[in-house]
Amino acid sequence: MKHIVYVGDMKVGTREDMLITHALGSCLGLMIYDPVARVGGLLHAMLPLSKINAEKAVEKPYMFVDTGVPRLFRAVYELGGKKDRMVVKAAGCGRPLSNNEMFKIGERNYIVLKKILWKNNVLLDAEDIGGTASRTIHFELATGSIMVSSSNVKWEL
Repeated sequence: MKHIVYVGDMKVGTREDMLITHALGSCLGLMIYDPVARVGGLLHAMLPLSKINAEKAVEKPYMFVDTGVPRLFRAVYELGGKKDRMVVKAAGCGRPLSNNEMFKIGERNYIVLKKILWKNNVLLDAEDIGGTASRTIHFELATGSIMVSSSNVKWEL
């Protein structure tokens, strides 16, 4: 079954599922997958730190990297995923408005992600980070395959 992950949201699933997200510009797309249990999840986080709006973080924790990433991992663990088997990949964190973007949201999203992963002894297995192009992700949980597309070009992550 196909599930769309909207901006500021997260979905997890099992081998029958495909998770899709669109419009990854400065947002972080984080995909985690346990190849043994064949479970995984996809987070589409907009902003790096929840402290800018604590109310919104309670209401929509997946909107923020610092609150969304831990919840993504916990949700996949609840489906039977194990940390030591997890394949972790990231996409997005770009500068869709050009290299002159004042707030550097994409860069900050990536820095917060790396800090969270480092503190938890998790490494990225692959990434497609930066640039000015928006990306779409198709994450097939039967195989763990992640297809990235942008401007009618597709590649595997």
